[in-house]
Formats: sequence, structure tokens, C-alpha cells
Amino acid sequence: MSPAPAKTPGFCRDCLAEQKDETRRCAACGSPRLVRHKELYQLTLAHIDCDAFYATVEKRDNPELADKPVIIGGGKRGVVSTACYIARIHGVRSAMPMFKALEACPQAVVIPPNMEKYVKVGREVRALMQELTPLVQPLSIDEAFLELDGTERLHQDPPARTLAKFARRVERELGISVSVGLSYCKFLAKVASDLQKPRGFSVIGREEAIEFLAPRPVTTIWGVGKAFAATLEADGIRTIGQLQTMDEGDLMRRYGSMGQRLARLSRGIDDRDVHLNEAAKSVSSETTFFDDISRYDELVPILRSLSEKVSWRLKKDGVAGNTVVLKMKTADFKSRTRNRKLEDPTQLADKIFRTGIELLRRETDGTKFRLIGIGVTDLCDPARADPPDLVDINSGRRAAAEAAMDKLRDKFGKGTVETGYTFSGKRDQH
Repeated sequence: MSPAPAKTPGFCRDCLAEQKDETRRCAACGSPRLVRHKELYQLTLAHIDCDAFYATVEKRDNPELADKPVIIGGGKRGVVSTACYIARIHGVRSAMPMFKALEACPQAVVIPPNMEKYVKVGREVRALMQELTPLVQPLSIDEAFLELDGTERLHQDPPARTLAKFARRVERELGISVSVGLSYCKFLAKVASDLQKPRGFSVIGREEAIEFLAPRPVTTIWGVGKAFAATLEADGIRTIGQLQTMDEGDLMRRYGSMGQRLARLSRGIDDRDVHLNEAAKSVSSETTFFDDISRYDELVPILRSLSEKVSWRLKKDGVAGNTVVLKMKTADFKSRTRNRKLEDPTQLADKIFRTGIELLRRETDGTKFRLIGIGVTDLCDPARADPPDLVDINSGRRAAAEAAMDKLRDKFGKGTVETGYTFSGKRDQH
């Protein structure tokens, strides 16, 4: 007589009761929210993502919005920052132009973003994450990777159950919900967290990885956007399963370093560790206009204001940037990106702005723009930033003036002091 098959480990996400039978509902509380998986108690790497974060926070703070479609975004010329799941049913998506979102869901309640509030809630979620494990790697204010290997003794539970308790605690104490993806690597943990939103808890194990990935579109792989997906499709490649049959060397010859990523991630190979406080790769600020702007003299004060915001963040975060990047979007939604490598890294609004206007001058040829942004990349330690400029003898005076303005703004508020660039000629923007 053959032995009885081993039961698949599982528990109820609502009452946390262990599930001894292969039933669809919890034997203890009747909930259908069960999680079962062969590798459930072997996996330790998680991706946690807040559900429709901005919209969920707004619904928490205004219960009258609970059953209504909610869009977070700015003005008719802006774009959707996020939308609740009711609005998504109507076809509203993040980054969609607001006018298209309102065409798809005219009954939606539109709320301007309140970043100060969202950052506060994001920090509260982060603090609860850090009670689970010191290995928390944020990706944004509302999502992070966690490595819970070695935490079982601390929490008296395996990572899977610890994560389920965390999700319940976030709902109970903060009034929002999260989705959890549990796996053996970052790539699949992030894929898993998207599978059952909202309030999801999905598991992808090692044994099933290749089979799970095979039928999925190539856009599931990080870095494969619409443009690259079109390139792959032109080569006859639409699914991850097709990539799994291809030689890594051949993929690298075709697509360079991206070919190696395709080869490895298509097979569920991702050796990246969870790092503490991984540094941002860039700092930027942008704005969308209510009315298109084509004139250089109207764009300059806006660029100066954005440069000051970028500079403030660089100084606050203790980093400097080596490359200035100008971003513009035309009235017909075509993007332009221009960049310039600096001789020395900078934190100064003056240097970011002066580099930006050189790039801007070449683009103002009568084209109408609906968006402008500026930022810096190649971030580094600020110790090497902004050495004395022996060529531009006035740069030291401007840097000293900027430092004096920073002190006044820190003491009395950001709007206390303005430069001549931003004092007049302000346009409506958001």
C-alpha cells in the first residue's frame, strides 16, 4: 500500500488557523482567504506593495468615498497618479492623461495629490516593516523588498505567517491594505505581489518558476517596456517561454546586456540580495502645464523653480549629481530627454539651472510643451561636489547667496525668498 500524499502546507489569512484539509474555506472561521503552497514555509524573500496607495489613503480619510471611483491626479491637463480599483474597472490607469481618464469614468471623484500625507503614511508602513526584519529595501514610499531569513525565532513563526500578521496589522492600525508576494528571489516576489491585488498573498516557489513564467508575456520581465517588447515581437518573441528555449549567448549577441537579463530572468534566476536603504539613482522634479507653453522666456522661471526643488532634495538627502537631465513633453505627448555630464558633481540649484537652460535653449523652436522637468543622475557623495570654479569667478558668490537663501527658507519656509527668475511671470501649472 502506497503512503498517503503529503498535505500541502497552508493557513487562513484571516484567523491564521493551520489548514489540515484541502478545503476551499477555513475550517475554523469559514474564510475563503487561504494560502497553500508546497514551499510555503521554506521561502523568505517578500515584496510588499500597498494597494492603490494614494487612493486608499484618501478613502480611509473620507469614508463617503468608499464605494466611489477615485482618481488621484491634477487638473484636466495632468495625468493620473493612481486610481482606486473601482476606477480601474472602468479602464482608468496610472499615467493616463486626465482627460482620457474622465472620458472612461466621468463619474469619478478627482482629488489632487497630497504628497505630505502619503509620505507620512508610507513612513508608518515602513516602520512596521522594520519591526519584521532589518533587511528592508524600499522601492518607493509604498513598496519594498524584505528578507526574513533568520527571523523565525524572533517572531515565533515562519516568514509566511509573519507576513500575513503584518498585512492584518497594517489594515487594523493604519486603515489601508497591502499585497504580499513571497518567493526565493526579487523578480518573482514582485511578480507575485501583483497576482491577486488588492489584499493579495501569492507564492511562487523554485519548483514551479519556469513553468509559471513560460506562458507570460515578455513585458513581465523588468526593463521590457512597450518599445523593447515591439523589438522582441519583430523577432518573433512574445512569451517568456520562447526566451527559455534560447541560448544566453545568442540573446546577448542580439540584445547586449539586456539579453543576459532576458536569459536569466526567463528561467527564474535572480541572485540580487535585499540591501538596506538602497540609494536612489536620480533626483528630479517636473510639472505639467494647464496650457501649452512654447516661449523660452516663460519656461525659464519654471525651470528655475524646479531646479531649486531638486537642489533642496539633494541637500536634504546628502547626495550630489554628476549629470543634469532635462525632460520635456510636447503637446502631442512626445517625450524629449536631453542630458549633460558635469565636470564636477553638484548640489546647487544655480548649476543645475544654468545647465538646464543651455539644454532648454536648443529645444525652444516654437514647439509647444505640456510638461517640463529637470533632474540629476549618477548620484554620489557630496564631499566632491561644487569645488571653487576658477573660470567662472561669480560662481562662488552665487553659491554663497544660495546658501544664505537656504538658511532663510529652513527657518521661515520655502516661499520666504525667491530669485529674480521666479519672482514674476508665474504660470498656472501642477
